[in-house]
Amino acid sequence: MKRQLLAVKDIVQITGITKRTLHYYDKINLLKPTHLTENGYRLYDRNSLEKLQTILFLKEMDFSLQEIKDILELSKEEQKQLLKNHSQTLLIKKQRLETIITALDEYVSGKDIYNLRIFHDSTILPLQEQYAHEARFFYGETEKYKEFERKLAKLSPSERANLFSMFEQNMESVFRRMAACMNQSPSSDEVQQLIIEWKSNLEQVMVCDSEILVCIANTYKFVNRYKNYINQFSNEDLADFLYKAIIYHINPKEE
Repeated sequence: MKRQLLAVKDIVQITGITKRTLHYYDKINLLKPTHLTENGYRLYDRNSLEKLQTILFLKEMDFSLQEIKDILELSKEEQKQLLKNHSQTLLIKKQRLETIITALDEYVSGKDIYNLRIFHDSTILPLQEQYAHEARFFYGETEKYKEFERKLAKLSPSERANLFSMFEQNMESVFRRMAACMNQSPSSDEVQQLIIEWKSNLEQVMVCDSEILVCIANTYKFVNRYKNYINQFSNEDLADFLYKAIIYHINPKEE
């Protein structure tokens, strides 16, 4: 008949846990050996092995060692209820990980970071809101931007979401058609007609004077984040081309 007590090496062989970890669990009173020999060797019985397996299971569930110690002091029914609640937490983490994986795949495949849903359902603001706050920081003192904010304030959350969604779609359409015109001069009739359409889209959400348009043109050309977003619609430097077309539209003498 096999002996009833297990040495550290036996526990290691059965569970795959390291000797160092087992010694640490003893040190923090998470799993004490059943017996100590005269030579100081740790021995464990079958109940200790079962407890260790529960500890390892809980550790895989993302509980800290202190949390595991607290859980082991609960009754079986209390443990089951706690784990049932923890299951919901893990499902939320799973959904979050799926969002991160999707965003990562989209980014690697070439989608601009602006369009990723990486910060949705997070304490971090979605990138579109971050950019709106950034615009407020740089342009918020202008009367035109204040007018834009007053207009937004009158809209419901769903109306604002629909407005920005339509705005984004219209802008992307302009950028794609602009990219097809890069063999022309920024001052050409076709390019300038697209600039008028681009400006018209902006005017759906704000009043655009020359000052605001120059700010936007400079942002497209000199701020890498926006430059990269624009350039995803072309294999060339569409942001620079768009900058030149906007500046010409504001002042044809600047060509």
